[in-house]
Amino acid sequence: MTGATYRTGLGTSDADSITVLGHSLADDLMGQVSFGELAFWLMAKHRPTPQQRNMFEAVLVALADHGFTPTAIAARVTLLSAPESIQGALAAGLLGGGDRFLGVTENAARFLHAALEDCDSLPTDEAGWDDLAAEVVARTRAEGRFVPGLGHPVHKDGDPRTPALFELARRNDLFGPHLELFAAIGRAHPAVLGRRLPLNGAGACGAVLGDIGLPLGVARGVALLARCAGLLGHLAEELDDPIGNDIFMAVDRNIDYRPIERP
Repeated sequence: MTGATYRTGLGTSDADSITVLGHSLADDLMGQVSFGELAFWLMAKHRPTPQQRNMFEAVLVALADHGFTPTAIAARVTLLSAPESIQGALAAGLLGGGDRFLGVTENAARFLHAALEDCDSLPTDEAGWDDLAAEVVARTRAEGRFVPGLGHPVHKDGDPRTPALFELARRNDLFGPHLELFAAIGRAHPAVLGRRLPLNGAGACGAVLGDIGLPLGVARGVALLARCAGLLGHLAEELDDPIGNDIFMAVDRNIDYRPIERP
């Protein structure tokens, strides 16, 4: 097709230069901006304020690693199977970023955003936020759905990341409506559900991403970007002090084989 063009506002290069976001990569960006700042800039199409950068990088740190999660185990045993393919092991871990692990960040961001969009006007005080939260939780329960970001399989008495993110958001003057509603859900849900659940860190990260203005469609990608660092750490450790074969052998030696009974 003659004369076809393909638009991008991100990056381009020629024989003498590399340009990213309208700036010289070598002269204006390298050594001048952090990786987190550049990642935000690439997604939001505008440079973050110092406060937005602080919160975005706090989210990246909060989601980077959480121990031997399924994503980390998948990466390690894939490296055992294909030691020549670090990219395959990394991809295996990233592919496990679903609704139970990592995907909660996107789910919470979308859930909170939808609830806020349904409001004619936003509450102006804590009591108003609590009323809105109780209504949202009750409606979600009546629909047979769970509230994203509510509950955690390990941190039953409170996820330590959540209050830290709340405090950072207040300190950076970015405690916006997504965080207000998320915090109110934490206060209001026991009266609706009849039990108290912790607000988990992944959900808090989703609320932060909503308040700093990142597109909702990339929220899960942000979680995967963060976890990529954690997975690389696991793979570096696996190369130095491997446990992948121990995991494989523990399963292989403890198989409970139950042949299918044929009619």
